[in-house]
Amino acid sequence: MVTEVVMYTLTLNNVNNQLELGAFFRTLLFTANTVLGLSAICMVVSILISYPYAEHFSMQVQISAHISTIVVAAILKVSYVLRCVAQHGLGQEVR
Repeated sequence: MVTEVVMYTLTLNNVNNQLELGAFFRTLLFTANTVLGLSAICMVVSILISYPYAEHFSMQVQISAHISTIVVAAILKVSYVLRCVAQHGLGQEVR
């Protein structure tokens, strides 16, 4: 009978861990979607400053925009991967 109580306790702990993981993946999905959207906006702004409207900005701003294009691209990629991980963890279709 002691074995049954221990097994029942372990089952409850596993259910509790699954609930915590679900909450974690939902939070991760929200955060990744937010960062993905913000980085997409930053990417568009940095590209616009770097190329079509370059003559309206100083050389320092243009250099910063070119560097930020590379940095923001990396952030965009990482946030997309985290989004895919969260969707997989929640059992959603990863796309």
